[in-house]
Amino acid sequence: MIGTAYAQAAGAPAQGDTLMGLLPIILMFVILYFLMIRPQMKKAKEHKSMLDALQKGDEVVAVGIVGKITKIDDNYVGLEVADNVVIQVQKQAVNQLLPKGTIK
Repeated sequence: MIGTAYAQAAGAPAQGDTLMGLLPIILMFVILYFLMIRPQMKKAKEHKSMLDALQKGDEVVAVGIVGKITKIDDNYVGLEVADNVVIQVQKQAVNQLLPKGTIK
């Protein structure tokens, strides 16, 4: 009644089909690189150059605290946040360099 079904050998996929299947994935990685990874690397590079250029007397924002740099070490910065009040913060915690005269 029911005959035997024989499977046909599938032909090898064409080279164009494989490339067209991978094209959306490759395109997503390219977009990811230009929209997320590249700007993040640029921002990190700018932050590092800003940290390298810090000098005594600069006014900065570190972790939301505004202060004037009184001492700079390799890893730490001394910030004067009020008269005769100096705190130590990590150099990497300095977020922003303020224009001179910002702190009164």
